Amino acid sequence: PPLPISGRAQSTPVPLGMERLEPFLFSAVVSCGFLVSSVVFALLSRGQRNPYMDEVFHVPQAQRYCDGRFSQWDPMITTLPGLYLVSTGIIKPVSWLMGWTGIAVCSTGMLRFINLLFSTGNLYLLYLLLCKIHQKNKATSAFQRIVSALALASFPLLYFFSFLYYTDAGSTFFILFAYLMCLYGSHSIAACLGFCAFMFRQTNIVWIIFCAGSVVAQKLTEAWKTDSLKKTDEKTPPVPSSTAEITKIVQFLSEYVLSLNNLKALILLIWPYIILVLGFLLFVFLNGGIVVGDRTNHEVSLNFPQLFYFFSFTLVFSVSHLLSPHKVSSFLHSVKKHPLFYTVLLIVSLLLVWKFTYVHKFLLADNRHYTFYIWKNIFQRHELIKYVLVPGYIFAAWTFIETLKSKSLFWNLAFFICLGVATVPQKLLEFRYFIVPYLIYRLNIPMPLRSKILAELALYSLVNVLTIYLFLNKTFQWPDKKEVQRFMW
Repeated sequence: PPLPISGRAQSTPVPLGMERLEPFLFSAVVSCGFLVSSVVFALLSRGQRNPYMDEVFHVPQAQRYCDGRFSQWDPMITTLPGLYLVSTGIIKPVSWLMGWTGIAVCSTGMLRFINLLFSTGNLYLLYLLLCKIHQKNKATSAFQRIVSALALASFPLLYFFSFLYYTDAGSTFFILFAYLMCLYGSHSIAACLGFCAFMFRQTNIVWIIFCAGSVVAQKLTEAWKTDSLKKTDEKTPPVPSSTAEITKIVQFLSEYVLSLNNLKALILLIWPYIILVLGFLLFVFLNGGIVVGDRTNHEVSLNFPQLFYFFSFTLVFSVSHLLSPHKVSSFLHSVKKHPLFYTVLLIVSLLLVWKFTYVHKFLLADNRHYTFYIWKNIFQRHELIKYVLVPGYIFAAWTFIETLKSKSLFWNLAFFICLGVATVPQKLLEFRYFIVPYLIYRLNIPMPLRSKILAELALYSLVNVLTIYLFLNKTFQWPDKKEVQRFMW
């Protein structure tokens, strides 16, 4: 006869089916993903053997580091040498162990392969982040976690630049790793990883500040709940919709910040991030700015429409989550319910577009990028087009905010501040700058339905196929250049 089992054992659910096989299924997905990416990598490397676009700066610099010439630096490079140091630190020991010699050791193909490794790491990190962020949602299935991770790792902007020697794959890897460690409470490790991310791209400091901000937001939410229980009031901070609610939240924040005990507790919690930010400020002071080189083409501006571009970009790539007849109906209902608010918002948005739209010369001159054609065929058709698009921007922003309502007010506050700081100062419309904020947004929205995740993966796969096909097959030449030119993000 079967042995009796305790009541506690009976109450513990036994993972069945896909849940039990989840580790094996995810390992299979990682293996298949790496195999497919390796095939794409071979095709792309065979089609474009020589360094292309920004690779003409990155590849020679990495090869100098491979040769031990660390004092030589290309003044046209704007980022710190994190990518080159990591590449050298991986390739040189492996080549020594394998007995590799000659120019193949740090060739363009070998350097590009480093980003393929980062791409695989990004898939793993995205899966772990989804598991951590949605761990309290028991309705989330293994299928949703695995396919969501695969979809996000296939995000077209991130995926495409995993095959070229750019900073995006490695930069995203260290930001995601730092965010994961932050969520697990390993703040010292998160700050160290944040330093690595900073060495890949200086503007990543914004997302390290976001990690610290999310920690502070969690503490503020807990303090709000404790304070509310004493007053038998709301358990979570309300979304400000009236002057009274805004006053209430401001009063709470003022009281919390003015408490020395609270400040001491926060500093003891986020001190690793504070040290990193102080180091960043010292770097900016000594360097005389954020970028390392080519400063004339990388000037800071107040390009507020960058936020509108980001919301529109998110609406396109998250269309399965953000666009539906119900959402359009809800938005129109919200406009009817709050006509004054939306009228003021429309006027302010029009003013921001009017006074703060900047057009970088690269956007108008470089016809290898998709943004060139977006700007030429949409924004340059008529001078009023940029104003006609404003209602669409507002809808995109509304859907964006609606999907983040499950997060606390203080988390949203930290995220939107960092989003603004990361995008608004950029004069150039460059979709690569949207990769990290998009991924953080997508990771933190409620877990979508299976059908929507599959639609997202299908969209990303289609875009990836098209962009890689165009890059390899639809080449052209400039009249004054012998080199073949290719279309890319």
